[in-house]
Amino acid sequence: MSDQLQVLNPATEEIVATVPAASAADVDAAVVRATKAQSAWSALAPGERARLLRRFAVAVDEHLEELARLEVREAGHTVGNARWEAGNVRDLLDYAAGGVERLTGHQIPVAGGLNVTILEPLGVVGVIAPWNFPMPIAAWGTAPALAAGNAVILKPAETTPLTALRLAELALEAGLPEGLFQVLPGHGPVAGNALVEHPGVAKIVFTGSTAVGKQVLAKGSALLKRVTLELGGKSPNIVFADADVEAAAAAAPMAFLDNSGQDCCARTRILVQRSAYDRFLELLAPAIEAVTVGDPADANTDMGPLISKVQLERVRSYVPEDTEGIRGKAPEGPGFWFPPTVLTGVDPHARVAVEEVFGPVAVVLPFEDEAEAIRLANATEFGLSGSIWTRDVGRALRVSQAVRAGNLSVNSHSSVRYWTPFGGFKQSGIGRELGPDALTAFTETKNVFISTEGPAQ
Repeated sequence: MSDQLQVLNPATEEIVATVPAASAADVDAAVVRATKAQSAWSALAPGERARLLRRFAVAVDEHLEELARLEVREAGHTVGNARWEAGNVRDLLDYAAGGVERLTGHQIPVAGGLNVTILEPLGVVGVIAPWNFPMPIAAWGTAPALAAGNAVILKPAETTPLTALRLAELALEAGLPEGLFQVLPGHGPVAGNALVEHPGVAKIVFTGSTAVGKQVLAKGSALLKRVTLELGGKSPNIVFADADVEAAAAAAPMAFLDNSGQDCCARTRILVQRSAYDRFLELLAPAIEAVTVGDPADANTDMGPLISKVQLERVRSYVPEDTEGIRGKAPEGPGFWFPPTVLTGVDPHARVAVEEVFGPVAVVLPFEDEAEAIRLANATEFGLSGSIWTRDVGRALRVSQAVRAGNLSVNSHSSVRYWTPFGGFKQSGIGRELGPDALTAFTETKNVFISTEGPAQ
């Protein structure tokens, strides 16, 4: 395996950078540095840690356009999305900094004394980030872990290490201690595996495929290592006949085409009540055909390329040439392009209907009533996100309670806000990220009892 990582521009297939790939020895050395830095970091007054994290946020904000353009080149994201992603890193750092001084325990009533709980940092946290949202998902683990007093070693995906490396530089420029936040680009089986199996790493935060997530969990369990997993998805978009069908059809394309469909929350299973099915498809076709696919650096582009040739071939394998449906347009020539695609007349049990494609492909399936909608929505091993379109508030609540997914939206496709919890049911993961409890996921709870009774006479 090469000790260098080549970073390609997915829109042109040109090499934009070459970076060293970390070895197991590099991981070991990084853990030593992180352990030393964490001891000093956790000893700082909470207000000082918060101040430095806010300085880090300011540094990100000052370099937001640079980070966004870097994301466009290495990941093929549209520039509008990339600017949002860099801004999300900034906002996460600010939000996490606000929690540093409120990371409090409890005073619990007991007989004969005082009982308090103390939240203490875990130590060194390993964050293994994916290529589909390299900046924000890296920050989901990094920001609260640092705020809670931990050190972080971030291993970005092999294809998208550049923004992570730049964030590490900005952290140092902002005044964070050397060794506290380190980025180690590398191959998953080498650097990622060494991070998971290292006894000096107290917790792993992993975002990626369910198959690899299970490996991380199994290896981490040998050391009783804490693990948070955000894994795959096959999210439903349920449209009832009583909904605003026009609004539902207008919103459906970017609910699965955002980031070229490379999104665990993508609403790729569009379930439409049969009485509204034909009307919905009539409205959906022009909306799909209107999506602009092209140069991600152009602000007018709606959808860019897939990340790699491997991913392109994977997506193609799910779409037979003779399948019925709606097809958009995509550029020809260099780049990993695939057109927006909606498949109809698909067996609900077909691979494309139940497996995560991770590309710009959705299926539309009809249903008769509420019970069948719920059955179809739950007929997958995943449970990450989903949407429900209806004007009936009672129905919205019933279906929200019945669908087995961690993040649901009614008359919306919103899944992620940094101030609300995020995570999945079933094969979509373990644990929750983001939200008001994010910092506590990176702490140990220590119980202390202080006797107030005098010495025995």
